[in-house]
Amino acid sequence: MYLLNVTYSEPVLSMKVQKEDGQWILIEPYYREWAEQHQIKTGDIILEVNGVEPDYLHDLKYEPVIRSVRELTIKKSNGDTSNLRVSLFDIPQQFYYVLIVPSCYFLLTLFITLYLYYKQKNTILINLLILFTLTVSLAYVSSGAASRLNAVGIIINRGSMLLCLAILTHFMKSYFEFIGLKWIFIKKASIFYIFPIIGVLLSVFSILYPSTHFQNSYIILGLFFFLLLVILGIIIVGYFKYRTPQLKILLSSIIIPFLPFLFLYALPQILFNKQLLSADICSIFLMLIPFSFIFTQLTERIFDMEYFISRLRYYFNFSFAFTLWLLLGLYVLTDLSMTRLTEIFFFAFLSLMALFYIKERVDYRKRKILFSTKGDYIHRLYTTVDSIGRVVKIEDLLERFVQEVILQLEVENVSVLTYDFHTHHSTLTNQPKAYKQYEIDEGLLERLSLGDIQKTEHYYIAFIHQDTHYKRMLVIDHCQTIYLKDEELLWLELLLLYLNNFIENTKMVEELLDQLKHMKEADNQQLPWLNKLLWLRFEEEKYQLAQELHDTILQEQLHIAREMDVLIHAKDTEAIPSQLVKVHEQMVTSLNDLRGYCENLKPPLLDTLGLNAALEKLIQKIHKRADFLLIYTMDRLYLEDERLNLMIYRLFQELLNNALKHSYADTVEVHLLGTEEGFEIMYTDDGVGCNMDDIILADSMGIRGMQERVQAFNGKFALDTKAGEGMTIRIQVSEANNPQPYAYNTLKRPTYTIRG
Repeated sequence: MYLLNVTYSEPVLSMKVQKEDGQWILIEPYYREWAEQHQIKTGDIILEVNGVEPDYLHDLKYEPVIRSVRELTIKKSNGDTSNLRVSLFDIPQQFYYVLIVPSCYFLLTLFITLYLYYKQKNTILINLLILFTLTVSLAYVSSGAASRLNAVGIIINRGSMLLCLAILTHFMKSYFEFIGLKWIFIKKASIFYIFPIIGVLLSVFSILYPSTHFQNSYIILGLFFFLLLVILGIIIVGYFKYRTPQLKILLSSIIIPFLPFLFLYALPQILFNKQLLSADICSIFLMLIPFSFIFTQLTERIFDMEYFISRLRYYFNFSFAFTLWLLLGLYVLTDLSMTRLTEIFFFAFLSLMALFYIKERVDYRKRKILFSTKGDYIHRLYTTVDSIGRVVKIEDLLERFVQEVILQLEVENVSVLTYDFHTHHSTLTNQPKAYKQYEIDEGLLERLSLGDIQKTEHYYIAFIHQDTHYKRMLVIDHCQTIYLKDEELLWLELLLLYLNNFIENTKMVEELLDQLKHMKEADNQQLPWLNKLLWLRFEEEKYQLAQELHDTILQEQLHIAREMDVLIHAKDTEAIPSQLVKVHEQMVTSLNDLRGYCENLKPPLLDTLGLNAALEKLIQKIHKRADFLLIYTMDRLYLEDERLNLMIYRLFQELLNNALKHSYADTVEVHLLGTEEGFEIMYTDDGVGCNMDDIILADSMGIRGMQERVQAFNGKFALDTKAGEGMTIRIQVSEANNPQPYAYNTLKRPTYTIRG
């Protein structure tokens, strides 16, 4: 209150003057708009300041600047004398920057520190955070009194400027320990508190000996610059050494607000005795510090600031770039002062930030577009479900689920709790080493149902699955510092619904496998439902084959029969031979189509001449229809298991048919290679390709059929494709992974090239 009262009672004009012929001449007014309003111009003579002649002002002896002014007597160039009473309201920029903004800043800081003190755990980090925030606020509030050369203001301003950086260094040392990193600088952080003591002593010395005031100011600024460089160096070196996002966030949210004060005021003042922006304006950037902590406190994530900053990072970049572009245009096209441009910058920047944030919230409410530090929630949900769905055992399913929750929600202590209805005991699985054991309310366990997520004092608990014997629940220890947002809770709720279905399906599969195992051990007979399933599948294949034959071969035969009937009853016998030739051609075509169906169902050369001959004939058939360059090689394989020969033939058949129908390629390569344990098929083309997501969504029968054939023999199927970049398929089958081992030998054959 004292410092603000000093600021309010004594406006600062900061007018540069020069003594000529015993008179003090105005050289340059700092507030030009105020000077123009009162018709004060360069060259006017200063007669009195606050009822005292300029010769008796002690400050003018050391710096030719008239600072605090309540009353001013000026003799103008025409000889008129003007008496002015100066009020803080006469200079709006100073009224807002030096009085209103610091007052609001102090109240906001006080509110934040009280909230931290009463709502958060009493730890060394919280205490240092409170002290740091209050010290920054004190340095800002005292800047107005210090600029008026008030003794108390000078001592508090200079001391708190250095003290806040000393506390920040102490905070960083404790923060390194908190996140488990080794401190990389001086072990005793208390040594940095020598700097604010030096600042206070220099301030007292400059008050006792005013001639040293400005030299001491430069020393204080130099110490401030040194401490800030030390802190920047610690964070930068620590980040490159440990690569932790926490240090990057610490750099962004605490250090960056100091940079305008450093590079626009402190360094220019030290090096060139000139300011790019005044200290009052540069100090406004310090308001970003409490605001950054407001964000962290609203999320209850004091030391996990990336949650909000990652959301605003792109908005900040776009807003900052556009605002700079706007300011550049205004600077070139208008004659606005730097103060006015700064005001426009803040207004435009904050308005754009608010606009982007509101748009994000509207997108979430209306379109269910959710964001996290890992990206869009819908995409993350899809990848998580895909990852979880690949396991086949319930224990592996729950373990993969816990890993995904830890990764996506960025928490550490996550486990699965199993509650036994008969014994009323609960056990934790997937339990971390540093997990704290808490008492869990039995009534809460029984009340939880599908989709429920409850928060208690120490943990989140969510329903996973329930059967006749057990109920499984997810337990997330939030350590009273992690608060899951609506987006994260929605993501978790949807994932739990998927997981419940996965567990049900997995249990059914496990039961079926157990039944098959018992039947095999009993009498090697198949299950009735399995016989029924196979019979229905055979009938379905018969129906599809009958439909294809009816629509193609049978229709052609009916057409030929009608043609023959016409010839039998024809009266013009001379035209019969030529028409018989046409009918004969149609019959040959129909027979070739029928032979093609038979070869597709059971390639005749596969049993008589072997795999390579069958593949050669298949490739020759493809060559007649293809308009691309086909390059192929085939090692000669000797396989005891005849099923593998048929599988290789079907794979080649499907790969080449896909190339004909869908690839639009100029070059297609397919290679059959022998390996030490089995064989490998490599297929590549330079066609149009496609997106992997499109293949999954389209549920391609060709791709899926090949994948199922390979998996049936415990092989590996790898597909790589992008739109416009062709397709690559790699298939590997190992002899050791199949119940019927096959002998292997290879005879290398030359590479063939066929151009369609």
